[in-house]
Amino acid sequence: MEAMKVWSLTATPLRQLLRLSSSSTRLTTAIYGRRSYHSSPALRCASAASSSSSNAATAETSKPSGRNRRSASSSNSTSDREAIRSIRLKKVEELRGQGLEPYAYKWEKTHSANQLQEIYKHLANGEESNNESDTVSIAGRVVARRAFGKLAFLTLRDDSGTIQLYCEKERLSDDHFEQLKAFIDIGDILGASGSIKRTEKGELSICVNSFSILTKSLLPLPDKYHGLTDIDKRYRQRYVDMIANPEVADVFRKRAKIVSEIRKTVESSGYLEVETPVLQGAAGGAEARPFVTYHNSLGRDLYLRIATELHLKRMLVFEVVVEPKLVQPTFVLDYPIEISPLAKPHRGNAGLTERFELFICGREMANAFSELTDPVDQRTRLEEQVRQHNAKRAAVATESGEPNAKKEDDDDDDSYEVTLDEDFLTALEYGMPPASGMGLGIDRLVMLLTNSASIRDVIAFPVLKVQQ
Repeated sequence: MEAMKVWSLTATPLRQLLRLSSSSTRLTTAIYGRRSYHSSPALRCASAASSSSSNAATAETSKPSGRNRRSASSSNSTSDREAIRSIRLKKVEELRGQGLEPYAYKWEKTHSANQLQEIYKHLANGEESNNESDTVSIAGRVVARRAFGKLAFLTLRDDSGTIQLYCEKERLSDDHFEQLKAFIDIGDILGASGSIKRTEKGELSICVNSFSILTKSLLPLPDKYHGLTDIDKRYRQRYVDMIANPEVADVFRKRAKIVSEIRKTVESSGYLEVETPVLQGAAGGAEARPFVTYHNSLGRDLYLRIATELHLKRMLVFEVVVEPKLVQPTFVLDYPIEISPLAKPHRGNAGLTERFELFICGREMANAFSELTDPVDQRTRLEEQVRQHNAKRAAVATESGEPNAKKEDDDDDDSYEVTLDEDFLTALEYGMPPASGMGLGIDRLVMLLTNSASIRDVIAFPVLKVQQ
């Protein structure tokens, strides 16, 4: 709603601005896409933990009270952080030792937290809905946890809001209640299903019949009472910022909505969107100092764009003809782990991953896979990539006798340095929900639909070698 309020203030003058420019030649377009993800489904329950892990979990989740609450902030110190990580890694090992996967492939949910709050707002305090149609399934991150004997309360947050999980020992089969207390920590991503009730205190809750750990978080969240207040850290670790401060994510939702509404208004006025090159052959941008880089394959300097105006003006004399024609799409499935470092292991075939690529007319159009969410597995794979690269680099240096020597074939040059992306790995350790991703080659799709022989035909301003 806030985004729409902002938009209502800006839409009218924007339309007037567009009308003023409507006498000029209309711009034409190049379409672009973006990678999308979706959470999908799987149900499993943990089995009983050893007494040692139970004690560790109790020690980890115990909280100081009263004036001693401030000391809880020390849990984010390096030593406490590593101690908690070690405890949670042991829980991961125990789960896997019992044949359970702490990084799920999927989970089927029926509602979001906000939808449930809206649908069941009529329930009175103490009332429970027992119709079969009222069995719901939800997924989210555990942001609060309280246990009292045979009763436990978890607060689950998804991208729409929060809802309480009401966990009674009698409702859960076998020893699942003890498993819940032993294995589930604040920060974990959990799937749960059950019926709906409103507690005597007026809290809408899911009476849990079954649950599944979807992602086991290895690192503690920022202190509940103080949050993440370090501005620099908030910017550098935005993933933690959005967990600790949900209102931050709302800002980005509003931004996306504003951009979307602006785009709709512009398109409704007859304009078309154009991609302009990020790297340009000549520095532009008036007095601004340009960033220069060197394009190895083209053998020329390129400059990071500062303004898009010149290329947009060039588009006034450009024209696109679209003649879609699809033929023989083919999917290649299940790639080896060695060439798929970001994909989940295949559930049925060891050594393979859950990945496919789409080929049409002999060209790769799309690459998709189940996203790897296990931070330990991801680190192992990336470390192996770095090791292999450095081994090749050392071999080249040994052959030439120079530490930074390059191969004669620049297309297969291993002289550059490769390092681990520690920030990415840290983000995974906070817990990434089950997801799948697809990258679609928009340029190649446009080539197919326009029957174009070269990718340069569908890019308005392709980067070319310097003309001699």
